[in-house]
Amino acid sequence: MIEHREQMLLVISGPSGTGKGTLASMLLKEDPSFAFSISATTRPRRDYEEEGVHYFFISEEKFDALLRQGEFLEHAEVHGHRYGTLKSQVRSLMDQGRNVLLDIDTQGARQVLQNAPDCVSVFIAPPSFGALRERLEGRNTDGPDEIARRVSYAHEEVRHIRMYEYAVVNDDLQTAFSQLKSIVEAEKQSTARYMPEVGEE
Repeated sequence: MIEHREQMLLVISGPSGTGKGTLASMLLKEDPSFAFSISATTRPRRDYEEEGVHYFFISEEKFDALLRQGEFLEHAEVHGHRYGTLKSQVRSLMDQGRNVLLDIDTQGARQVLQNAPDCVSVFIAPPSFGALRERLEGRNTDGPDEIARRVSYAHEEVRHIRMYEYAVVNDDLQTAFSQLKSIVEAEKQSTARYMPEVGEE
């Protein structure tokens, strides 16, 4: 049997603190067919971050130039900084036969859904906003004002849940990961990107 496969563009979104980054990392570790698309950002680099590993760190001027040239699949401003997915980065990974994972917010996801309507979109939701606040407080990385801003923004993000194909509530990490894997495995067999040629013998 001859099999033809098209690469998958997987979009994962969800409020800060829902564990979407953890779930994305688990999928990347378990499924070698996936590669993470590194975003460009105007946010200052943190001490532990590496250029071209965590982000492509660029100036506001460079971001503006890339935007004018139509080089972004999506772009958004989040918490006062701009982020964008470079079309060239996604194309390069897919040309290598890799599925591509995007971990982006709802602003960026809306643009990807418009520009790449065949993508697979998954929203990671918290079990409650109270639980989300507890998780953010438990990280001990943000002050009360920043936590309040993130929870407020989470309310806005959750309002857009219906634009995604799938929703996963992360009340238990392993259960949420099993659900995410089930979505991915089903989409790999979709005739939108998988077509077996059945021979006579």
